[in-house]
Amino acid sequence: MTDPIRLSKRLIELVGCSRREAELFIEGGWVTVDGEVIDEPQFKVEGQKVELDKDAKATAPEPVTILLNVPAGIDTDSAMLLISAETLSEEHRYGKRPLRGHFLRLSTSADLQANASGLLVFTQDWKILRKLTADSAKIEQEYVVEVEGDMVAHGLNRLTHGLTHKGKELPAVKASWQNENRLRFAMKNPQPGIIAQLCQAVGLKVISVRRIRIGGVSIGKVPVGQWRYMSGKEKF
Repeated sequence: MTDPIRLSKRLIELVGCSRREAELFIEGGWVTVDGEVIDEPQFKVEGQKVELDKDAKATAPEPVTILLNVPAGIDTDSAMLLISAETLSEEHRYGKRPLRGHFLRLSTSADLQANASGLLVFTQDWKILRKLTADSAKIEQEYVVEVEGDMVAHGLNRLTHGLTHKGKELPAVKASWQNENRLRFAMKNPQPGIIAQLCQAVGLKVISVRRIRIGGVSIGKVPVGQWRYMSGKEKF
């Protein structure tokens, strides 16, 4: 019996790399132990078979951006707890492998409306975080809003041209009916509570609000409580 040693040390023995290279190989998901990817350099091994992928690169993993379909009524801190390898959408389990490092140092911006569900963005990429923050007034967001009640005459026209409600001027927005009880709203930098105010101004009561898109990025077919990676082709 051999004493357990760190995976990084075993890898150094096997391939003759430096300690830093060993850590980068492991954290990058290039190392398997008995056929299973292990991305923790401190993982202890004994007699298991340790292998390094032939295409391995000793580089830090690229920063990721995670698109979470958050349930209604959950705050940002609680939403982050939903993100794990197990909650990756089944339909999106291809291409990028979830690594432990993908769930560290995540930041978010573009908060949801109160009690809304839908797309929430978490990112490790400072460029994306800056885009969502600095350009928030320029990036269009799209919501699906379930409502009840009877819309006032010419309600859609009033929404798209701006209106006043209880002495407050409300912004003009893009609005259309998705079906008989669901409206689609598209607007830039929506202020807290604005969707409920817009609906009230045209005689409707909000039942639920779901964000489906920020800029050119849609939540797509991701079940509630699950997430997917943002691809390199998508842009906010």
